[in-house]
Amino acid sequence: MASPGGTSSGSSLLHNLGSHEDLQALMEQKKRKRMISNRESARRSRMRKQKQVSDLITELSQLKKENSQLIMLLSITTQRCAAMKAENSILMAQAMELSYALESFNETAHSMRGSNLRSNMSMWDGPQLTDSFMSPWNLRHINQPIMASAEDILYY
Repeated sequence: MASPGGTSSGSSLLHNLGSHEDLQALMEQKKRKRMISNRESARRSRMRKQKQVSDLITELSQLKKENSQLIMLLSITTQRCAAMKAENSILMAQAMELSYALESFNETAHSMRGSNLRSNMSMWDGPQLTDSFMSPWNLRHINQPIMASAEDILYY
């Protein structure tokens, strides 16, 4: 146990001091490892964040491109729709005009048939008169202009 010269207590004190220094060095080494690990983790985190930003920028670019294509398609479709509305308006006016012409033709033909039965058959030249009435384009009231708004005309 204790030696008469006190060497054993001095040796245990040196042993304790060595142990404390070793513990200090071990703690310092763990601290460095943790610091290196934290730096590496921060570096990986920065790289992930940079990749996410890069991916978002790429996605933004693709979405902007797709958006501009959709806007162009919408514009073309809107123009076509307006053109179809204008064409439809003109066709409806022409159909109405033809309907009025047909009605007028039918009324005229009916009145001519009625007066024809009452009049003298020798005075009426049937084939020539009938031919002029069979062509609705010969009627004067048909030659009326087709009305369309200025907005409809701009699309043609």
